[in-house]
Amino acid sequence: MKHIFWLLFFFFHLTYAQKLKKADKVILSNLEAHVNYLADDKLEGRRTGSNGEKGAYEYISNEFKKAGLVPKGEKETYLQEFEINDGKEVGPVSHIIINGNDLKINQDYFPLSFSPNASIEASTSIALQESANPWFYDIKELLEANKDNPHFDLTEAIKTKANAAAKKGANGFIIFNTSAVKDELKFESKLKSAPISIPVVYISRVAKEKYLKDETATLDINLRIAITDKKRYGHNVIGYLNNNAPTTIVIGAHYDHLGYGEDHNSLFTGDTPEIHNGADDNASGTGALIELGKMLKVAKFKNSNYLVIAFSGEELGLFGSKYFTENPTVDMAKINYMINMDMIGRLKDSTRRLSIGGYGTSPEWADVLLKAGKYFTLSFDSSGTGPSDHTSFYRKNIPVLFFFTGTHSDYHKPTDDADKINFAGELQVIKFIYSLIEKTNKKGQLAFTKTRETQMNARSSFKVTLGIMPDYTYDGPGVRADGVTEGRIAQKAGIKAGDVITQLGDYKFSDMQTYMETLNKFNKGDATRVKVKRGNEELIFDIIF
Repeated sequence: MKHIFWLLFFFFHLTYAQKLKKADKVILSNLEAHVNYLADDKLEGRRTGSNGEKGAYEYISNEFKKAGLVPKGEKETYLQEFEINDGKEVGPVSHIIINGNDLKINQDYFPLSFSPNASIEASTSIALQESANPWFYDIKELLEANKDNPHFDLTEAIKTKANAAAKKGANGFIIFNTSAVKDELKFESKLKSAPISIPVVYISRVAKEKYLKDETATLDINLRIAITDKKRYGHNVIGYLNNNAPTTIVIGAHYDHLGYGEDHNSLFTGDTPEIHNGADDNASGTGALIELGKMLKVAKFKNSNYLVIAFSGEELGLFGSKYFTENPTVDMAKINYMINMDMIGRLKDSTRRLSIGGYGTSPEWADVLLKAGKYFTLSFDSSGTGPSDHTSFYRKNIPVLFFFTGTHSDYHKPTDDADKINFAGELQVIKFIYSLIEKTNKKGQLAFTKTRETQMNARSSFKVTLGIMPDYTYDGPGVRADGVTEGRIAQKAGIKAGDVITQLGDYKFSDMQTYMETLNKFNKGDATRVKVKRGNEELIFDIIF
């Protein structure tokens, strides 16, 4: 029976291959080459700002050039660079020297990330608490008193102690832990809270025993803390086909992926970091993008210009597409619509199910899609938003379509490899999108329609939500609303896009992570207050979840 199955399988694929036109065979071969290159271990998962991203954008740029696409990035290149605030880092000039002993950063000491940049020279002792000198503090009592308190926040407690010391004249706060209770303190590079007035430095247990053993001894201290912004740079790759037409169609796909999972967006549960090759997510979409660029170059329908964009930073929260829509290299008013391809490499031959988002963003889509999609079993989502790059264009009132062949067990794991891609199925997706573009060739500018909002990265574990679309590119304290879902709590309360949410009830938060942790403290039916910043104004709204 097994032999019969494999004979039938071989016969089907042989017949399919024989039916393919010569041009289709070329596209199929090219797709395999693109995906295999982009999802190779040597690119180390194409993390935004990494050498792997560089290898990927150099490959894509070269393919755009071979396709005859004109560079439409910056400085007459294919690249558009954008900055990513990667948190904070301790600068190399930082040091603490105690009685001539230069302590080692991260081994003997580290500053807490809410410390200001400061320099201190003093002669003092642990037992003294004199004005204009650093004070010492053992966090043992705090830890032991709260070891069974699940709501205890050690970092906030230390901040409170340090602020109290500063009010009494301390110019620095040096802490250590002699308790058996572990403190789990570290330099929090992603913490966005504003610095307090004095530096707070943690001394390790080993360094405490070595350099601070005698609490009555005089200590000559030379301290300098220099915490700087840590930045990396992503790169969109942009090619252009200028047909001197009045409108432009944007075709996009993100090419970045997760690297080794350094940005904590992996679903891999192993102990040793592994390369996330992202063959389906989204080498598949990138390969299709390159091939569509080639096809459109020689196409006869010239009533549109075509902007072909490979975005980076999508996995971090749509950084690249958002940057492009805020810093476009073409006239945004002349963009007709945007097509986004993300994870189109796992079409199931048994169902041929293809998901299309953005169906409701233009009244024209119904007619065009139903005529073009006879090969597939189509499922539609009307929303113009979601966890991919079309969202950035929808927010600029541009009709969008989002193509997706479905999620799978390899999503955001190291097992998303090229040998699992259905290239024949992906070829059919490309041909479908090509026919769709052809069918809009004579329609002119499509009408735009607003749709419901879909929560990005919505988690089923959330008991409540505010109904905002967070701006993941925002690098200030709090969470900025990039959009507000109509009919949900935030919109009903009066919160608007652009507002920065800083507090829910008694809980302050500084970033997306602490915001999500805060949401899970509430249940449906809970009444609380939301504090937001709108420009220079601070507002408070009453809500009920």
